[in-house]
Amino acid sequence: MFDIVRVANAQTFSKVMGNPVVKDLTTKITEEILSPIIGVMFLLAFVTFVYGIYGMISSSDDSEKRENGKRSIFYGSAGMAIMFSVYGIIRLIAATVGADDPFL
Repeated sequence: MFDIVRVANAQTFSKVMGNPVVKDLTTKITEEILSPIIGVMFLLAFVTFVYGIYGMISSSDDSEKRENGKRSIFYGSAGMAIMFSVYGIIRLIAATVGADDPFL
């Protein structure tokens, strides 16, 4: 009567992450995909920030261009804050699962 419900015995987390194939895969994904994407996105946010500063300084007499510069500064700084957060989250996840630090 109670044979209908089967019990699933899952592997422990240390067995899965201790597997060299899984560890190599996560390291490769982080090094080859995530790190370059974060770097490029941070660079784009920084360029947007610098462009906004340049727009604010170069067009101090035109209010529309100043507003565009303010907007660029805001979006650039928000983008950099988001990229710093993503960097921290990835390091936190790597430390939690016991993987090597992906950014060192």
